[in-house]
Amino acid sequence: MAEYDLVEKFVSINGEGTRAGQLALFLRFKGCNLDCSFCDTKWANESDCAYEIMSDEDIYLEVKKSGISNVTVTGGEPLYRKDMDILLMRLSTIDNIYIEIETNGSVDLVPYRNISENIAFTMDYKLPYSGMTEHMYHANFSVLSKNDTVKFVAADRYDLDAAHDIIKKYELVGKTNIYLSPVFGKIEPEEIVSYMIEKKMNHVNMQLQMHKYIWEPDRKGV
Repeated sequence: MAEYDLVEKFVSINGEGTRAGQLALFLRFKGCNLDCSFCDTKWANESDCAYEIMSDEDIYLEVKKSGISNVTVTGGEPLYRKDMDILLMRLSTIDNIYIEIETNGSVDLVPYRNISENIAFTMDYKLPYSGMTEHMYHANFSVLSKNDTVKFVAADRYDLDAAHDIIKKYELVGKTNIYLSPVFGKIEPEEIVSYMIEKKMNHVNMQLQMHKYIWEPDRKGV
């Protein structure tokens, strides 16, 4: 039986992505292999962070009991954890389940691609302000489908230019869902919209992190 370090489990709304505004059960796993400048869950990556050890059976029963059909697997970096494929296979057997994996763009997605059709990736490609661009695993762009999402979190025009270049280089339009989001408090949403107009970025979505406007930006469990 596989075991996992879980730092949070809660029901809220999806704050971003293709199912933004819908209820979701969030499963936040401890630890990350990156250290982004704007990370809003650094506390979950600390070695002394409180966590609960749960088996794949425990988590499976928790998801079934919740009655929530959208499950967001997040972190940290959930795919950085051992035996995540075992858990995903187990969860995917639940009827009417939709599993979104929030991943940081540095982990090879191939081992998880064909586990189930009801699993989708939201890959957060790290732009220059994050300080983590060099860790991006570009081969993942060939793995993503129309059910998946690439998210670019931008702090300034330099970041926006980098996102624009990646979208063009890997011909992401039509291949997958594309979202631009602001680093909270670093760039005005209006600037992102103006940039999209300037560059004629058709089929790209600008999205705010809804949960940061409903609750305090640093609040946990939402």
